[in-house]
Amino acid sequence: MADTVTGHDALIKPANFASMLSSSAVHAHQETLTALQDQNGAIADAMRYAVQGGKGFRAFLVMETARLHDVHPDVAGYAASAIECLHAYSLIHDDMPCMDDDDMRRGQPTVHRKWNEATAVLAGDALQALAFAQVAQAGQTDSAKLSMIQSFADAAGIAGMVGGQARDMAAETADQPLTLDDITRLQAGKTGALITWSALAGPRMACAPLDALRRYGDAIGLAFQIADDILDVEGNADTVGKAVRKDMQAGKATFVSLLGLDAAKSRARELVQDACDALIVYGAKANVLQEAAHFIISRDK
Repeated sequence: MADTVTGHDALIKPANFASMLSSSAVHAHQETLTALQDQNGAIADAMRYAVQGGKGFRAFLVMETARLHDVHPDVAGYAASAIECLHAYSLIHDDMPCMDDDDMRRGQPTVHRKWNEATAVLAGDALQALAFAQVAQAGQTDSAKLSMIQSFADAAGIAGMVGGQARDMAAETADQPLTLDDITRLQAGKTGALITWSALAGPRMACAPLDALRRYGDAIGLAFQIADDILDVEGNADTVGKAVRKDMQAGKATFVSLLGLDAAKSRARELVQDACDALIVYGAKANVLQEAAHFIISRDK
């Protein structure tokens, strides 16, 4: 595949959010299947199973911020595949009995239910490794690739997603319930870190300033989690594709339990506005990213 920026005719053209979300998910999925095309057996099958069926929102952020910075979609596709592989690995492990113990994911049996726990662990491990192999190919220069890899590790590890998940699990047996500040910090790692990384992929690959899209990514990452908490209360399991009201039944601290349903919805709307305000520097080129921010609080799954 090409690894350089070409003229605008070869780049992804702006459209509406729905079409861009769909095309980004397809692009990322195909990149992942290509990377796995020579692999056989239960682990490879479980990997392919785990990456199918998602919305591809993180892949969309990668592809759209790449378009915003004139990065060729063939280059961005590696990063889109990487983030979806990493996200899929996290879901496999998160669903296991030692973590959240879920039977359904994306409307299908979770990997450990369809196969077994050992296969699920190994498929998750392999997807994480594949994610780093993919992201190592994303970038226009060696320094850009290094930045992508280092930031990817930070977002995925103890300073990001894994650390957030660990704090979430620790909170279940803590003597004191989480405060609003606690849960905001927790979710900035568990959910927000990978979303912010995705929003910064475009400028990182192009060696461009990060400030505006960091503000955007941080805002939509938090809004995304608030929307998840709202869906856990108001959603339907058949639509959401996984069990709902688990947090409520477990007495778990969430944005809804701490703020109340109406205030949580209001806070999510404020964050969407903050995200859209951050995009002003890009003008009309960022219209699709604005649509994406509004989608977060209007989705039903």
